[in-house]
Amino acid sequence: MLTLICTLLFFGNVFGNVPEKNLKSPDGNLVATFALAEGGAPTYSLKYKGKDVIKTSKLGLELKEGKSLLDGFDITDTKTSTFNETWKPVWGEVKEIVNHYNELAVTLTQKETSRYIIVRLRLFNDGLGFRYEFPEQKNLDYFVIKEERTQFALAGDHKAFWLPGDYDTQEYSTVTSNLSEVRGKMKAAVTPNASQTTFSPTGLQTPLMMKSKDGLYINIHEAALINYSLMSLNLDDKNMVLESWLTPDAVGDKGYMQAPCLSPWRTIIVSDKAADILTSKLTYNLNEPTKFKDVSWIKPTKYVGVWWEMITGKSTWAYNDLTSVQLGVTDYAKTKPNGKHAANTAHVKEYIDFAAKNGLDAVLVEGWNEGWEDWFGKTKDYVFDFVTPYPDFDVKELHRYAASKGIKMIMHHETSSSVRNYERHLDTAYKFMKANGYDAVKSGYVGNMIPRGEHHYGQWLNNHYLYAIQKAAEYKIMVNAHEAVRPTGLARTYPNLIGNESARGTEYEAFGGNNADHTTILPFTRLIGGPMDYTPGIFETKVSAYNPENTSFVHSTLARQLALYVTMYSPLQMAADLPETYNKYMDAFQFIKDVAVDWDDTKVLEAEPGDYITFARKAKGKNNWFVGRTNDEEARTSKIDFSFLDPGKKYTATIYADSKDAHYETNPKAYTIRKMEVTNKTKLTQYCAPGGGYAISIMAK
Repeated sequence: MLTLICTLLFFGNVFGNVPEKNLKSPDGNLVATFALAEGGAPTYSLKYKGKDVIKTSKLGLELKEGKSLLDGFDITDTKTSTFNETWKPVWGEVKEIVNHYNELAVTLTQKETSRYIIVRLRLFNDGLGFRYEFPEQKNLDYFVIKEERTQFALAGDHKAFWLPGDYDTQEYSTVTSNLSEVRGKMKAAVTPNASQTTFSPTGLQTPLMMKSKDGLYINIHEAALINYSLMSLNLDDKNMVLESWLTPDAVGDKGYMQAPCLSPWRTIIVSDKAADILTSKLTYNLNEPTKFKDVSWIKPTKYVGVWWEMITGKSTWAYNDLTSVQLGVTDYAKTKPNGKHAANTAHVKEYIDFAAKNGLDAVLVEGWNEGWEDWFGKTKDYVFDFVTPYPDFDVKELHRYAASKGIKMIMHHETSSSVRNYERHLDTAYKFMKANGYDAVKSGYVGNMIPRGEHHYGQWLNNHYLYAIQKAAEYKIMVNAHEAVRPTGLARTYPNLIGNESARGTEYEAFGGNNADHTTILPFTRLIGGPMDYTPGIFETKVSAYNPENTSFVHSTLARQLALYVTMYSPLQMAADLPETYNKYMDAFQFIKDVAVDWDDTKVLEAEPGDYITFARKAKGKNNWFVGRTNDEEARTSKIDFSFLDPGKKYTATIYADSKDAHYETNPKAYTIRKMEVTNKTKLTQYCAPGGGYAISIMAK
């Protein structure tokens, strides 16, 4: 009783006579509280089923000039409302998404400055979203953000799945540790990258996935990142408080704002079930509906590409071995070809033939255009023009040939992070694409930014990424952006954003390898904001088979490579290995041919971050299901319940699984394929090898 009285006295002193404002989720499991602390500082907290998720945490922004928006506030208005709709995504993991929340909008007036802001909170059954709103007003028109001071005061030293906070890359391996161990593990976690700028020994990226000791799964991220700097988190590891940390520009400022304007939503997804994190649509629900009236040109795509052979070092992007070239000056017809250039007409036709023969949709070609000889590391402004092919790449002939086979071509635009140059050429490049039958582009932003000093995730660059997507939509072009800012659900508004990399993908299997648990974590972290072009499907796991000088290997069994088409959701899926390799394993490749890339329904059958994930997905417009299981470095047994199938119907299940002696290091290509009849009453126990998994196609009879 004494403890209770002291607690009540403490909160009485902090909040005085200012009323708390409580907001409940529609199902009542979540309760958010907004209040003013001493000095008029806005705060919030969050509970789930009576457990603390976020303890009392401060809100506000520090401004570069004048009084900051941190304290001195009075609550001058509150409005509550509820909203409930069901909407249909253009593509996705489910056919329909329920958007149901209760809302609290609090108007805060700063007496000293006569300025006011709105803090808007939306509480869903799966979590909380809140943002800052800056209405048009006399005393707050233009302002510069020095730092956003949003806090997330955690209830304990949680287990976390984290990446080092960085202004320029997300391509690190995930570290699994308690938050109190971050500082000690940070140095080893910061591995070399083409462009990187860490900012703190306890800086972390979002989405940040955590698990509390009392069994809560908590995910912190952001939604609707528009005209604002990306948010990272800085950890006070003594008090277990995370605080927002925005990406600066070249002169250190973190945001140039003009009212009326909004911050992105800060999101907290929470549940006592890991599966609920994976199925949450909170991030999408906090974005605006699509702005496109016609979406018929946006098509989920399964593709192959001239890519992995360059990643492994078997082939090259560059046409010759010169170390210095100049666009419009270097006469490539007079240079000596290196004999390893992959993007040549005859070779690309082989990929087109393979795609056509096996029912795939498209072929990506990298290294087709002039400039690859000195594209990286030179901070070169005029590095590519995006329209001039090498002498051995016949754009028009390949357009004709692909069209005759019913295959689309995917353009590649590597910018070398020369963003000014890309914007200079963007309209011309998109017109060139459409004139030659390209409906999709893979863009890249490798290396340090030009303008020099800018960072990949600052406000200016985030505006560029969105500009490229909006401009592409004018030409009915789909965008798959690599090395761009990590997604925050904007694909709801701009569904032509059909893919992003924005994490450590399959290419790193040729650069030393990804950890075996990597794909058991990414759906809980990177994929919270949108799909990833992970480029799975590598069957030849020894890179030395393509390049004897490269001793890297893929940290996965072949069976798990199939599973990734289900567990790593994307409407854009690549069969990333070489056609000649697939031709050796056509029995396994059948799953890649069969698996859908767009879905009507998704079920999580098993899940624990860092250990395993099992998804079941129903193909769009069909009664066929596909199951995928990704497993960490431990051998495990998966137990599958087929109750998600329609009652009374029979299905033929084809199971692609690890052999008993399979192991991602020593025997990765040991797999079995078997068929069985299943119904909604079937239960199955399936062995998963270290670094392994399985894939199942379930076809309605």
